[in-house]
Amino acid sequence: MKPLRNILIGVIGVALLLGGGLWLARGQIAMKIYRRGAEQAMASNPFSNLPDGLHVGLCGSGAPLPDPHRAGPCTAVIAGDRMFIVDIGDGATRNLTLMNMTASKADALFLTHYHSDHIGGLGELMLQHWAGGASKAPLTIYGPQGLESVVNGFQSAYVLDRGYRIAHHGEKVVPPSGFGGAPHVFEVHKDSPDIVLIDTPDLKVTAFPVKHDPVEPAVGYKFVYKGRSVVLSGDTAPSARVEAEARGADLLVHEALSPRLVGIQREAAIAAHRDNIAAISHDILSYHTTPEQAAELAERAHVKYLLLSHLVPGIPIPGLEGPFVGDAASRFHGTFRLGHDGDFISMPAHSTQITRSNRMLRIR
Repeated sequence: MKPLRNILIGVIGVALLLGGGLWLARGQIAMKIYRRGAEQAMASNPFSNLPDGLHVGLCGSGAPLPDPHRAGPCTAVIAGDRMFIVDIGDGATRNLTLMNMTASKADALFLTHYHSDHIGGLGELMLQHWAGGASKAPLTIYGPQGLESVVNGFQSAYVLDRGYRIAHHGEKVVPPSGFGGAPHVFEVHKDSPDIVLIDTPDLKVTAFPVKHDPVEPAVGYKFVYKGRSVVLSGDTAPSARVEAEARGADLLVHEALSPRLVGIQREAAIAAHRDNIAAISHDILSYHTTPEQAAELAERAHVKYLLLSHLVPGIPIPGLEGPFVGDAASRFHGTFRLGHDGDFISMPAHSTQITRSNRMLRIR
């Protein structure tokens, strides 16, 4: 037994020495990783390794209720070499950077409606688009009526910051003309036809009304690029319009609310005499979609891939994902996924291929 014991002691000793060496060298290792990350982040074209096609990334899959793993609602759509953002919740701009999809690369922002959780990160996005890329033109922002009030309000809040940055860095680094956002308002009502916002030989972007009463206007968006398509529901109750727009789509990014988990929160609020929270927990049931309803809609529409996002309530414990989804996956015969921040769906042009990865930088 002695030889075996000596071998084990030797192996343990080597492991301890290697582990100790790595611990002592952790600063150098971290610096190399940091340098590599910085080089990637500063690349002139962070999408050069992507195939030509339509790509969709979740820069925020959460909702107003706390979830340490999910930022507020945000979806990035890359069509060829152009990047668009749909909604910009709190923390989403930072996620864009962690996904190497920096705000300075955004061609435009599309807002679905003006609930606070969908616009909370607008100031930061406009700032990073301007200062991060020395932009000479404001960020193009599309949205239904009411958009100008939202954009002007955020610009007013950042006007002092604007002055500080120009004084400190100079007009060459932060051109005054690039500050803020340029609102492009479109008129939409409950029965409006599709509103075409971008129409080129390769790319078409349309808006359409959804069912989020009493919030009006509220819209979803559809992107079609070289034979591939994605529909984003925005906030909505089950909507025949979303179903029609999603018919045959490669990807449907749909919001989802779990009545079961919201019900637990409501019971706790009632027990604690938090009447306002109990009332809100009851009211939100009427203008969102359950995972099962979203799955049934996607099945009827013959969608190929269903990605649930804007998850209500938050899912702070991984084991809650099953109860959140319920039996939704069994009601849809395509690919089904509960979204996470960083999820990245790729659909190469003129193809049927759909792949998923996670683009989020996670170094601990």
